[in-house]
Amino acid sequence: MNILVLGSTGRVGSQIVAYALRDRHHVTAFVRTPEKIQINDENLTVFQGNVLNKADIVRAMYGIDVVISALNTDGTTTLSESMPIIIGEMENEGIQRIITVGTAGILQSRTTPNILRYQSSESKRKSTRAAKEHHKVYDILKEATLDWTIVCPTYLPDGERIGKYRVERNYLPESGAEISVPDTAEFTYNQIISSDYINSRVGIAY
Repeated sequence: MNILVLGSTGRVGSQIVAYALRDRHHVTAFVRTPEKIQINDENLTVFQGNVLNKADIVRAMYGIDVVISALNTDGTTTLSESMPIIIGEMENEGIQRIITVGTAGILQSRTTPNILRYQSSESKRKSTRAAKEHHKVYDILKEATLDWTIVCPTYLPDGERIGKYRVERNYLPESGAEISVPDTAEFTYNQIISSDYINSRVGIAY
């Protein structure tokens, strides 16, 4: 497959790139700073661009089969501002599949199921800014005609790949406290061939 990875120099994004290259897919790594990509692989194209620049997104999307976004909130509104541009160009190009990495804060609360975790007492986070940004992306994707999946990890230490974890549609697995970066990246990457969680959020934890 031809896979476009947004946020490919981040903790999760860089691991997704590694998994995809291991399986001999062609990866276009969309980056602001090409020097941060230290991989040399014939199946890797490093594309320098800005996700808020429509012309960059248009060029990067050419010939792509699936889009994976591991973009961070970075204390800005880049995430929610870029998503309509990304979706619009996917629709123009006829690209149907997008997988994004969100946060467990935008899953349904178990204690108060009609609201999201970050809006409830279930969330231990003091700041809700990042969750609000991911919530906007969720709302934007719900309105799109794409096959989307939002992978929603809880506390995300670097850790090691264990390869065994629990996932649950729309909720965080019961008593889930953490999930490593490599396992989150592996599950996210595996969604390129899975249709189990189309148009769903997925909670992931040990």
